[in-house]
Amino acid sequence: MWHLGPVPIRAYALCIVLGIVVACVVTDARLRRRGAPPGAVLDIAVWAVPLGIVGARIYHVITSPQQYFGADGHPLGAFKIWEGGLGIWGAVAGGAVGAWLAARQLGLPFAMVADALAPGLPLAQAVGRFGNWFNNELFGGPTTLPWGLEVHRMAGGRAVRDLEGNPITEPGLYHPTFAYEALWNIGVAVLVFAADRRWKLGRGRAFALYVMGYTAGRFWIELMRTDPANEILGLRVNVWTAVLVFLGALLYFVRVRGPQEFLVPVGATPVGGAPAGADAAPASGVSQVDVSATARPVAPPQGYRVVDEPTYRRYQQTGELPDDDDDALTDDGELLDDFADDEPDDDEIDPPVVEDAKTARAGNAPSAGEGAQRPAARGVEDR
Repeated sequence: MWHLGPVPIRAYALCIVLGIVVACVVTDARLRRRGAPPGAVLDIAVWAVPLGIVGARIYHVITSPQQYFGADGHPLGAFKIWEGGLGIWGAVAGGAVGAWLAARQLGLPFAMVADALAPGLPLAQAVGRFGNWFNNELFGGPTTLPWGLEVHRMAGGRAVRDLEGNPITEPGLYHPTFAYEALWNIGVAVLVFAADRRWKLGRGRAFALYVMGYTAGRFWIELMRTDPANEILGLRVNVWTAVLVFLGALLYFVRVRGPQEFLVPVGATPVGGAPAGADAAPASGVSQVDVSATARPVAPPQGYRVVDEPTYRRYQQTGELPDDDDDALTDDGELLDDFADDEPDDDEIDPPVVEDAKTARAGNAPSAGEGAQRPAARGVEDR
């Protein structure tokens, strides 16, 4: 820990912040490749990061209750997050809730957001794990391997020193299990990148692959750790958690199928012009091209439509939006925007059915009985 004037600077916190930045950069690039608006990842992070921290703390308190609610526990200590104690399982769960809330506000499909995050999250975990080295924690048993770790004797979160001011180390070397997990997480990120590129995983399957990869590594790494932890049937709680979460992710990966999801804007209108994709009629017989059309500012879209990759690529090349029932991946064809206008457009409602040509020429309105027998306009009935 360092100090910037009166402000303490903790290396562990810096590693976590750096990991969040890495995850945001990777996720932003993947979201924008699928049609998400620029900066969407920041709106997601505003929700996901705080709720992830809350979830991480809740998981730690639940799995280590004796520190706060035991005979010598201090209940208010559960709120002292600066004293340490975060669980990655709770961080992912809480962050997922935050990402879901943000996705609803932005009108983005949550599965697409999860898939975009899948390779960035293990990279963030890898960076954050090196904070354990600064805290001198989460190491394994003794080892004679050349990369063995020297462990300092700690008291009150600080290294114990001898009379000459030198830190006292424990005898021997120890497995740097936090480094093993960091390297494993990098491998998981590479696996998700490669698999997603090869098989184009969609519908949250890329995220499920990340979960399976991470929990598989966490299982054997957790068995190597020697720090105090609660146990169930002789195994650490986190070992059981890894097994259960792996099975859940495997079930999801096997059962869920579907293409990758891409977004096209709906109702994006150039400022002072017609909706995007609308062709203006030429004023003369000479073909004219508006070379400034691409530079024209565009008003925010009403929402986004989920389409498959071929439709998205065609939209990129031609600027043509798909029809309501062409290649859309939503079941009902509705806009993916909670704030989209739910009122039908004028051109979506067919004109009322006229009784006959004679009535139409006379301009007479049908009687109440006649109106009750007529079928409703098709545009209204479909809604």
